[in-house]
This record gives sequence, C-alpha cells and structure tokens, in this order.
Amino acid sequence: MSDTREGVRYRPADLIQHATALFAAAGCDGDKPATIASRLVEADLLGHTTHGLALAPAYLRDLESGSMTARGEPDVVADRGAAITWDGRRLPGIWLAAKAVDLAADRATTHGLATVVIRRSHHIGCLVVFLQRATDGGLMVIVASSDPAVATVAPFGGRKAVLTPDPIAIGIPTDGDPILIDISASITTNAMSDRLRREGKRFPGRWALDAAGRATDDPAVLFTNPPGTILPTGGTDHGHKGYGLALLIEALTQGLGGFGRADTPTGWGASVFVLVIDPVAFGGAGEFRRQTGWTAAACRANPPAPGVDAVRLPGERGLARKRRALTEGVELYPGIMTALAPLSAKFGVDVPEPL
Repeated sequence: MSDTREGVRYRPADLIQHATALFAAAGCDGDKPATIASRLVEADLLGHTTHGLALAPAYLRDLESGSMTARGEPDVVADRGAAITWDGRRLPGIWLAAKAVDLAADRATTHGLATVVIRRSHHIGCLVVFLQRATDGGLMVIVASSDPAVATVAPFGGRKAVLTPDPIAIGIPTDGDPILIDISASITTNAMSDRLRREGKRFPGRWALDAAGRATDDPAVLFTNPPGTILPTGGTDHGHKGYGLALLIEALTQGLGGFGRADTPTGWGASVFVLVIDPVAFGGAGEFRRQTGWTAAACRANPPAPGVDAVRLPGERGLARKRRALTEGVELYPGIMTALAPLSAKFGVDVPEPL
C-alpha cells in the first residue's frame, strides 16, 4: 500500500522489525541492525521525520556501495578512562553514537564524567534519540556532531559555505520527564532544506542566502551552481550567535578527534562528541533533580504570551507524541514506506501492514 497519503499509522514494533531485517540483509553484523532500526524509528516517534526512517534508503545504498562499513568495531585511538577517542572506520554512525553514549554513561559512574569522541563515523541521524539512554539513569548527556566533508553554512557575514548545520543535543534529568534539547547552529538542516525544495515549498522566513549573499526564503538557492548557504541560527540579525556555537561544535567534534576539514575528507559522514555527566559526583543526584525540577516547573507555570497556549520545555511535545504513537501507532511522513518498498523487495523483507 502506498503511504503518500497522510494519516497512515504503523505499529512501532513492526517498523523496527522491518528496518532490522533490512539492515541485517544489507550485511550489518551483531547488534547493528537492531540499534539502527530502533533509533531511526525513535526519531519518527519523537516527530523528527527528516531523520527517522526517511534516512534508511540512503544508509542502505551506502552499505551497498561500501561507503558505510557493515561489520566490525571501531578502532580505539586513545583511552584515558574518562577520555576516549575512536576511529569509527565509516561504521554505521547511529550504532557508534549509541555505543559511545553507553560507554560514557558507564565510565561516568566511576569518573564523574566521561567523553567519547569519534572520528570517521558515518552519519549519526537524529541526535535526540540517544539522550534517554543516559537520562533514564539520572545522567546528563551532551551529543554533538558535524560533517567535515560537507559545507552548507557560511560564517556570519560571509556568503560561501564553510560549516555544516552542526547539531547539538542535551539531555537533562529532572524530577519528572527529562528535558531533551535538540538544536543546531544553523536555522535549519540540510535534510529539511532538501525536502522543502523537492516539494516546491519555501522556508517560513529568510533562512538562506543565495550565491550573491542575499537573504531569501527559497531553499532552491542551496542547490544552484554556485550554491547559496543556510544562515546560522539568528539569521541576518543575530547570526553571530549560531556562528559561535558552530565553531564550538566543530572544535569539540573535529578538533578533539584530530580529524576534520583540514584533512579534506570525502563522503557523507560525521565527527562526533559525547559527554556524560553523573550528578552524584558533584552536588548529588537528589539536589540536581531538585534544581532542574524547580526550573522545569517554573518554566511550565510561566504565563504564556499572546497566541501561545502554554509554555513547554524542550522535548515535551516529542515525548507526548511518542506516548501517543506507542499506543495508537506512528504516523510516518508521506512517501517514506514507498521509498523503502523497492529495497524491501530487493532483500526479500516483508513490508509492514499499516493499522
């Protein structure tokens, strides 16, 4: 059945089983297929539809071409207990990032905090999907990513791309739901820009510059020759803030990993930074939750501005969407299952039936 119409829902477990079978058939070993599948579906559950199962066809094509490594483990470049560096060997980035968060969480309970930096990873997908692996254990986590082989964002005041959108995600435990922050140093992402272009739509505001440096709401300017660029967060007004954040993220991911733009790499990939902090080693877990819980409650209780129903915390809407999807089924963005259909046929994997 085509999923080009809106409102089609699937059981999350069926989607995970389907994607797991696809990545196993494509050659991924061990727990890689299940980890990739669960994190892609998690992105759709939370509403990040450009970075969920929509990425699976491109990942599967890269496995087939060999530009994503299907089997094996990362190489350990350095390990000082609380500071670890891996060479990802172009292994699936989602699997590497999940593995890095788990290792950092384990080490943080000993050292108070732990960092894993990954160079030469493949794309890691949606960053927010890794956060609850740490926050469920009462740990704070930061995940950041850049792609040193790609440039789509100009430095503030310039008009030639040097940087990537450079996302960063932060998970903060509270006395209730965790705060799940997922932002980027640019106004929007490459994937969303491409989706809007393909659908003939515009940005909600002047989020890009054309090749001549003129601000525009037309995503097509990013695909011209020469191309335009995505603006940093803050746009033409306060874009120096997003620019500064991007420089931090590129230093954390590429600088600490010792591999980045200076090496002129090629191929879709990622440099990754993971930091996990155990509040027990500082003011104590109970005090941490008391403080973050107070702040969360104060934000929610804040009187809303005109036109705003209620003040929400980052991640609140996504978690509500996820809870609904787990009981009622997840609504995929139109076209995702249609794009997966030929790959399902190729690998002999049954396509899940919609609800």
